[in-house]
Amino acid sequence: MSNSPFSLLILLLLYTISASAHPPQDYDVPFTSSPGDIIYTLKVPTLEETNLDNLLSFGYYQKSCQQFESILHKKVIEWIQKDHTLAASLLRLHFHDCSVRGCDASILLNHDGSERTSQVSKTLRGFEVIDDIKAELEKNCPKTVSCADILTAATRDATVKLGGLYWAVPYGRKDGLVSIAKEAEMVPMGHENITYLVEFLQSKGLNVLDLVVLSGAHTIGRASCGSIQDRLYNYQGTGKPDPSIDPNYLNFLQRKCRWASEVVDLDATTPRAFDPVYYINLKKKKGLLSTDQLLYSDPRTSPIVSALASAPYIFKHQFAVSMAKLGNIEVLTGQDEGEIRTNCNFVNAY
Repeated sequence: MSNSPFSLLILLLLYTISASAHPPQDYDVPFTSSPGDIIYTLKVPTLEETNLDNLLSFGYYQKSCQQFESILHKKVIEWIQKDHTLAASLLRLHFHDCSVRGCDASILLNHDGSERTSQVSKTLRGFEVIDDIKAELEKNCPKTVSCADILTAATRDATVKLGGLYWAVPYGRKDGLVSIAKEAEMVPMGHENITYLVEFLQSKGLNVLDLVVLSGAHTIGRASCGSIQDRLYNYQGTGKPDPSIDPNYLNFLQRKCRWASEVVDLDATTPRAFDPVYYINLKKKKGLLSTDQLLYSDPRTSPIVSALASAPYIFKHQFAVSMAKLGNIEVLTGQDEGEIRTNCNFVNAY
């Protein structure tokens, strides 16, 4: 399928979309995304450049906290060097945050009945990374940098650390004041059908391309064996495994997941590398979650899967573009919207 004229057309379309969209931007220095890649020079936006749709700005902290990105970057690297799995955890934490009430750090609030206490949030990790960054920033720039901006930028730096491309993050998000556990239940958990996923992302201003590309975050990270028990032993109530799983992969998973509390890599081949092998795995029927594997069987998404599987740079580039879109969902920027929390776990006490 990847060599068919239709798939090649999709590949060309992806490249065109990526080139015409707001591209990921790095400091004005050459870099290579992986050995043997072409060297690109990307331009950092001017400090005056502003997103007029939501009033976020690339130069938002230039005067109030010049150390922001250097402090954040240093902390992210320290944490991931100690535990590389935190990169994927931050990606997931950011997605859960932006999926409920937009990117407002509502997932970080830790009180009875908050999103963080929901059953679907029980396996979220990375809170301590954000707390550490926030504490350091409060020493240097008190009451200045929002938790929402910290989570968005930390996710970017964590992705880059594992091999993703850098993208410029505009700042100025306020932290939300409301966090409700029930609302967290709408976040996709790996059991939904493609129609639900498409409609869910469309409600957030994202499209089918973003769905397939952002699912590529599963090229790193792990899932609990409990989340795939039905696929392994009782698919759709049949008492049998999901027939769409490769037999050898199924055998491996059944041995690996004897206990629901165990964890398993989302990418069966290169779990520590941020690469498009995730999509190659789907073509081999080695998608861990049912939502992963369905991307290759659904006609709306399968051509994109095939195209991305054969185009490492386009995947990384488009991932950066889609992540930039994700980070801008329903942000709070107005004078009467949200606040700058001094502790990411709690709203400010006045």
